[in-house]
Amino acid sequence: MTTCVFTLFILTALYIGFWAAAAVIFRKEIGSVFGRDPAATNYMEVLLTYSGLHAIMFYRVAHALLKTKVPFFPRWISQAGRFFTGIEIHPGAEIGEGFFIDHGMGVVIGETAIIGNNVLLYQGVTLGGTGKERGKRHPTIGDNVVIGAGAKILGNITVGENSYIGSNAVVIKDVPQNSTVVGVPGRVTKQEGKKIDVSLDHIHVLDPILQEIDELKERLNKLEK
Repeated sequence: MTTCVFTLFILTALYIGFWAAAAVIFRKEIGSVFGRDPAATNYMEVLLTYSGLHAIMFYRVAHALLKTKVPFFPRWISQAGRFFTGIEIHPGAEIGEGFFIDHGMGVVIGETAIIGNNVLLYQGVTLGGTGKERGKRHPTIGDNVVIGAGAKILGNITVGENSYIGSNAVVIKDVPQNSTVVGVPGRVTKQEGKKIDVSLDHIHVLDPILQEIDELKERLNKLEK
């Protein structure tokens, strides 16, 4: 009985120690959660229940092992992370600080993807390739980019910093910095001649095709007058 109690004590101490260490190592990612998710109200809740944070933990370990040329285990850890979180991040990807995946299920990040600092991804996002070519074949995402649910960014393209990619957009061309992109294929949209500063405001992103139609209607009305 005493042995069982002692074993339970040791396991509990190890468990608490693991999460305490994780809280220190991933403090920037945890801070990003609180800064971007209004549902995050409790530190322990974020640490223990946020699958996006857990996926980043798996990735950081796998990426560090890959950098030291450890065989097999980086991909194995990556697949374990995919199994537990529903988020697939190749250990070869380069990801900056303050990265946050909200909800997360179905997110795929390819081997040669490069992601800057303070980037936010929603569920179902794909940073993928477009063929079987080797070398750099996945997107480069600048700092402070927000990518909406279901968006697909494909190929060796660059999304400039401070940009917003709307939900379900398919982006296959470079995106200038400070841009808002929506639609299939992705198009830069604007509001009153300016880029929409949507941040996390998904409902006020305008459709660029509808904007063009509205502009044509306005020109026709002027011509008729």
